[in-house]
Amino acid sequence: MKSMTLYDPEFPAIRVADSIFGNGNPFEAFDRLLSRDDFFPASLRSPIVDVSEDDKRYLIEAELPGLSDKDLKLEVKDGVLEISAEKKDKKEEKDDTKWLRRERREISFMRRFSLPEDVDAEKIEAAFKDGVLSVELPKKPQAASRSVPVRAA
Repeated sequence: MKSMTLYDPEFPAIRVADSIFGNGNPFEAFDRLLSRDDFFPASLRSPIVDVSEDDKRYLIEAELPGLSDKDLKLEVKDGVLEISAEKKDKKEEKDDTKWLRRERREISFMRRFSLPEDVDAEKIEAAFKDGVLSVELPKKPQAASRSVPVRAA
């Protein structure tokens, strides 16, 4: 049995694809499309985020490779936690630099999280280690329930 090939220049459909995809390889055309800056503008890029909860806190963990703690900004306002970052492209290029492929550029994003009512906003803490931002949102202690005695009237 003949093995399946991705690219066969003798196949007529490939000649048609040559006019559409340039070299006849749709995977390279797709790669060129995805590498364009206007396809995924910086404003649409968001970090991968996990949110968990236990009895005492909520925990937000965001993967932020290539950033440092100086690039990050966290702000709590009106019951909303905003996590944002901005990192500009380094301009230390030499005149003779020829880029063969460049995917690491400016990073900019903003994520907002509505805080549950039981979050103690004054005690929120954040730590950044190994490219992972951890934001701990402690819960307010619940008011202890008390029994109300019923008196006979």
